[in-house]
Amino acid sequence: MKRYSQFLLLSLSLFLFNSCALIEGVFKAGVWVGILIVVAIIAAVIWLISKVTGGSR
Repeated sequence: MKRYSQFLLLSLSLFLFNSCALIEGVFKAGVWVGILIVVAIIAAVIWLISKVTGGSR
């Protein structure tokens, strides 16, 4: 019975560590997507302001 409980504990810990790595990857991707969206919005606002004020004559 002791061997079974050790195997179960090892399996559970490996599963949980893999889940943490997966969640870490999702958050890293989310951060980069968020940064890209913010940069795109800032670029669009700057482009719009330059068009309104006649920046490209």
